[in-house]
Amino acid sequence: MAVPSVSAVPAADASTVTVPAQSRESRVSTDVRARVTELRLSAFAGHRRAGFPLGPVTLFAGPSGAGKTTALAAYEALARLAGGASLRDAFPDPVACVPQRARPDAGGRRGFRIGCTADGAEGPVRLDIAVQAEPDLRIAGERLTSGGVVLLETALRDPGRRTVQAAWHTAGSAPVTRAPLPDDRLGTALLPLRVAGKTVGQRHVLAAAEQMVVALRSVFPCDPRPECMRTPVPLGSGRLLPGCDNLADVLWRTRAECARRHGRLVEALGAGCAGPVTDLVAEPLPDGTVRALLDSGAGPRTDLARLGDGGLRYLALTLVLLTGPGVLDVDAPGEVPDALRTLTVLADGFDRCLDPAQRRELLRTAVRMGERGHIRCVGAVSDVSWAAGTEGVTVVHLDA
Repeated sequence: MAVPSVSAVPAADASTVTVPAQSRESRVSTDVRARVTELRLSAFAGHRRAGFPLGPVTLFAGPSGAGKTTALAAYEALARLAGGASLRDAFPDPVACVPQRARPDAGGRRGFRIGCTADGAEGPVRLDIAVQAEPDLRIAGERLTSGGVVLLETALRDPGRRTVQAAWHTAGSAPVTRAPLPDDRLGTALLPLRVAGKTVGQRHVLAAAEQMVVALRSVFPCDPRPECMRTPVPLGSGRLLPGCDNLADVLWRTRAECARRHGRLVEALGAGCAGPVTDLVAEPLPDGTVRALLDSGAGPRTDLARLGDGGLRYLALTLVLLTGPGVLDVDAPGEVPDALRTLTVLADGFDRCLDPAQRRELLRTAVRMGERGHIRCVGAVSDVSWAAGTEGVTVVHLDA
């Protein structure tokens, strides 16, 4: 199969169930924060002709091998491209992204297609890209559309050059502007540096491109590693890492910075842990490190190292949902006010190691934060029966 051209993607091949949250109904028409509302994998690894709706809280459900992790990896790759990363950084193993039955064309070329839709002040903006994985990794085509208008379109005209020919909407004395762009970068992310914004058409292009980039860039892939959370960590290590290795240091910071948010974390921890929890503290040690302790209100404090894997993962994911870009290690666009962007947490193994009480409380926390509009959560679970019927949760059922 030759590298496919960028085109419209048919309906999804997975069943989707959404239970709307009543508290967000009145905000749907007025919410201008940029957020990704659909992920499209039209030819990507094991996915074909698939479009997945994304709500404030979305759970991909299915058995091992159904493509849950692949879907989250595709979302993360788009986020990296929107942040200016190269194709090689976004897709470290591009051949694994090619559909298994894809056959090379006469030139030995194979590839994959991926895309998404971002909603916001400009309405739905659609991005689709075709990537050539073999013999050389490069973008073969890209299309950005809004309101039925093609705002940007690129094509690989000369395989001998490391560029694509781009044409973007102008609506001035000339209908489009043409120029070469690098074949290993997302053209949409480069438009703000190329478009002057002098005509109505150019301003439309800029606004749509910025909405897409803002929606994609604010992503925090999170997979807490309990084995790395049990030992003291250096003070001042910075923002929370995706593996949550430096959890104790971040707790030291957040407890001092926002007592209200810390109180909510303690409440959530008490709801998800056996026994009373009155506080969660970080204790500096003489060697310059810090460790985290649970306070039950009576007797000695308990070192977090004594918690099981489920308790540590529950604590870390709850902390992530209750904080935001200022605490998490994300590449958020600094020039955009917090009120106009939404952070998306990607949680592969959302319920891994959690007991029933922990996973229900974690989901409730995700829904509450999603209703406020500043945090969205996309997770993967094997069995979603425990979450069925939860308001504000979109469930995407995948079959192996």
